[in-house]
Amino acid sequence: MWAVEKDPALRSDFCNLTFLDRRPTDARIRATLDRALATIPRLSQRVVGAPLRIVPPEFADDPTFDVDAHVRVVAVPPPGDDRALLDLCGSLAEQPLDRARPLWEFTLIDGLPDGRAALLQKVHHTVTDGVGGLKLSMALVDLERNPDSTPRSPAPGVTSRAPASPLAATRDAAVDAAQRGVDTVRRAVATAGHVVAHPTEVPGRATDAARLLGSLQRQALVTGAAKSDVINARSTRRHFEMLDMPFDPMRAAATKLGGSVNDVFVTSLAAALGRYHERFGSGIDELRLAMPISTRRRGDESHNRFVPARVLIPIQPARDIESLFAGIHDRLQSAKGETSLGAAEGLAGVIAGLPTSMLVTMTRSQTRTVDFAASNLRGSPVPLYVAGARILGSYGMGPRTGCALTVTMLSYCDDMQIGLNIDPLAVADVPAFMRDMRDAFADVCRVA
Repeated sequence: MWAVEKDPALRSDFCNLTFLDRRPTDARIRATLDRALATIPRLSQRVVGAPLRIVPPEFADDPTFDVDAHVRVVAVPPPGDDRALLDLCGSLAEQPLDRARPLWEFTLIDGLPDGRAALLQKVHHTVTDGVGGLKLSMALVDLERNPDSTPRSPAPGVTSRAPASPLAATRDAAVDAAQRGVDTVRRAVATAGHVVAHPTEVPGRATDAARLLGSLQRQALVTGAAKSDVINARSTRRHFEMLDMPFDPMRAAATKLGGSVNDVFVTSLAAALGRYHERFGSGIDELRLAMPISTRRRGDESHNRFVPARVLIPIQPARDIESLFAGIHDRLQSAKGETSLGAAEGLAGVIAGLPTSMLVTMTRSQTRTVDFAASNLRGSPVPLYVAGARILGSYGMGPRTGCALTVTMLSYCDDMQIGLNIDPLAVADVPAFMRDMRDAFADVCRVA
């Protein structure tokens, strides 16, 4: 994700827009940030690359770190409504993070009606994924408006690390390459010995290898362009939208239809996209969805732990909800069982060593196969506070990385809050699409 950003369309930073019931004082904001910096050393670390990319880049303490360079305060432009706020946030999100500094920035936005404020958090995906971001956010939030000031312990798995010297980086690279070579030979010898001792297992292994190859072709080596003939244009512009849905009807619909809330979420998106394609007279009946599948286990404190799965999902008939739900449920279940997903981490380790130009070309070719992306995150079931202000709602604006739109659903208290990062060149009539979104979610929830 770090190397491929030589193509601006492949940027992987993401945003979260949080609404607050009041404007926090500057002193409370600074105290909250100081607490977060003490808890999460990664927020004061920058990415440092080794000479000639002989080893992967690493996070190291930024000797020139200045928290004020990562925090800004602005006022929402007239007329000060949600649309003006979203347009401002889209403009801020289009500006790339400074790659010479720690990869995050917060913007406090005041001037909203009724004394409310908003906080736009922009974080690079190399720092964390969506689930990890929710874990990291616990260093910023409180369960009450005025909690005690007991210091918090540092986040597990994150330590300060000084950048390696060029000589040390070269030595580490040589040791690492030698160890990989030894491990490869050891595995080859062990495999050959096992085959000699158990020749009856060879047909089964051949079948497993064929299954893995087929899965890689569906997930990592997709050929052909994205499916849509309506949302097929691309730009680097960002247009933000948001939508609220009550949680109970979605959960009831999932129970009635025999699936999960995530199935309901994706079915609603498919129904909305089906409506939107019908609006333009398109006969396309399926689109390719990119959806991260979390591979975290209990107690896993890794900052990124997900596999990007790709699934062809039906979008028509858009109003036959039961049939649409059943088809999507089956395809999502099949995607979770893809054998290539288990090999993704090892494959990423191999690919990361390729020249940057080759990485960019490969990534660009694969992102062009995706129509849209979606992510579903579980948030807090109880109210939270930031710097003395109550959180009214949070909307994730996930990275688009070359697709037409990314839709992120985050639960909070009794609501599902949906953020949309839309390419306005791809979705030419955003108001019509948002009407299709509201109608589609209502249709799916009406099943219950």
